Amino acid sequence: MEPKKVLIVDDELDMRIFVSTLFKTSGYAPVAAKNGTEGIEKARENAPDLIILDVMMPGEGGVYMYKELRTDEALRGIPVIMLSAIAKKTFTHYLKMLNARLNGAIPYPEAYMEKPPEAEELLKLAERFLLKEKEETT
Repeated sequence: MEPKKVLIVDDELDMRIFVSTLFKTSGYAPVAAKNGTEGIEKARENAPDLIILDVMMPGEGGVYMYKELRTDEALRGIPVIMLSAIAKKTFTHYLKMLNARLNGAIPYPEAYMEKPPEAEELLKLAERFLLKEKEETT
């Protein structure tokens, strides 16, 4: 059986390495991207089982990528964990304002975690979505 794919999108190299290593050593297949544009491309190419997404990135950042994911028919079902130095309250407010303009089109992510993440906590949170999907197919 192929390992579950986890797409990690973060502009910080150290964070990409940390999260990729965490998932690789836990038996998953990490795929990394350094910004939202590359993240969308890799999501389309790799069909990940889970996406871990930073909010603040240069260029097409995490909010843009999240909006793209939730409005793309092929990608909208992939669970997303937002992982950011931005407080959850700030992100939630931003999404609320964005939804006011878009008539409520974008749902909240499955989970939100502030940086720096605790390795075990992030892995447990991710496994809730990765193992749930596995249970549904068996």
